[in-house]
Amino acid sequence: MGRRSFSTTWLVLFVGFLAVSLAPSCAAAEIQTRATEWSFRLLLLSGVTGAESLAFDARGQGPYAGVSIRRPRPQVGRQRRRLDHLRPPRQLQEAPAVHHARCTVGGDGEPVCGRPLGLVFHRSSGDLYITEAYKGLVPDGGEAEVLATGVDGVPFNFVNGIDVDQATGDVYFTDSSLTYPRRFNTEIMMNADATGRLLKYDAGTKQVTVLKDGLPYPNGVAVSHDRTYIVVAHTVPCQAHRYYLEGPKAGQYELMADLPGYPDNVRRDGKGGFWVALNQEKARPNATATPVKHLVGVRLDGHGVEVEELTAATGVTLSEVTQRNGTLWLGSVELDYVGLVA
Repeated sequence: MGRRSFSTTWLVLFVGFLAVSLAPSCAAAEIQTRATEWSFRLLLLSGVTGAESLAFDARGQGPYAGVSIRRPRPQVGRQRRRLDHLRPPRQLQEAPAVHHARCTVGGDGEPVCGRPLGLVFHRSSGDLYITEAYKGLVPDGGEAEVLATGVDGVPFNFVNGIDVDQATGDVYFTDSSLTYPRRFNTEIMMNADATGRLLKYDAGTKQVTVLKDGLPYPNGVAVSHDRTYIVVAHTVPCQAHRYYLEGPKAGQYELMADLPGYPDNVRRDGKGGFWVALNQEKARPNATATPVKHLVGVRLDGHGVEVEELTAATGVTLSEVTQRNGTLWLGSVELDYVGLVA
C-alpha cells in the first residue's frame, strides 16, 4: 500500500525521565494483591495532555506516549513547538518552532492536527507503530510517512487500538467505525454503530487485510502470550472477544468476557492474562445510588475470568493499564499525567 507524507502537531513524547511527584492515588488495586493507598504521577509537560497509550522500547526505556497539545489558538506570526522526532525531554524543549496557524485545540481542529492513540514497539527491529486516528497506521513519530490509509478501497475512519506480534512483526489494529470519526465517538455508542474492523498489517508484504468486519466499537487489541489469538475490546457492548490466529478455531471470533465497564486498550499482564482499561462503569438499569467503587481497570486471566480490578476517585478515567516489572503504568486520554502503581 502506497505511502504518503503528512504534517502533524501532535507529539510522541518520551516521558521516562520527567520529574516524579508523590500525589494521592489515582488508581488502586481493589483486590488484596493490589491494595495501594498512594501512587506516583509522571507529570506531562505544560500544555500537554492525554497520554492515551504507553510503550517501552527494546532497552526498557520509556514510556513513550502520544499526546495532545493543549494550547490557545495561534495568532498570526506566532510560533508553536512541534516534536519532529523522538527526543528525550531536554531535547524536547529545543525542538524547532514552526508556524501552524490552521490547528486549534479540540473540535474541528483535531482532524487537521491529528491524534495519536495506540503505540507499540516491535522490539527486535526497534520500529514504533502508531495508530493515528485520522491519518492511519504510522511509523515512528512527528512528521512521518503513513504506512496504510485504507484497505480494499475503503479508507480508514477511526484508527484506534494496536499491538504487534513480536515474533513476526505483523501489526494488528482496529478501525473503530466506518461511520463516525474519533471526535464523534459518542455517536458510535448512541447509535449502536457496528461498522468497525479488526485489521492486520503484514510486515513482510506491507499489505493490510481485514480479519473481521461489522464489529460494534472495536477498540483495544492485544496478541495473546502464546500468539494463537488476539483479544479485542468492544467499548460497546462492554465485552472482550478473541480472534483465533492458529489452531482448529483459526479465523473464528468468539466472546471471551463480559466486562463491568466500557473498555479502551488491552495489554498483556505478566501471568498469561490481560489488563483491560475501563473508561467508566457499565450503566445499570434503574440504578439510583452512586456506585460503591469507581472501576478503571480489570485483569482477566487467559480464560477471560476477572481476577483483579483497579479503582480510582470519581472522575478519573483510564485508557490503558500497562504492566512492567510488577509496576502498573496508567495512561489516560483526558489527564495531564501518567500514573504508576507498584
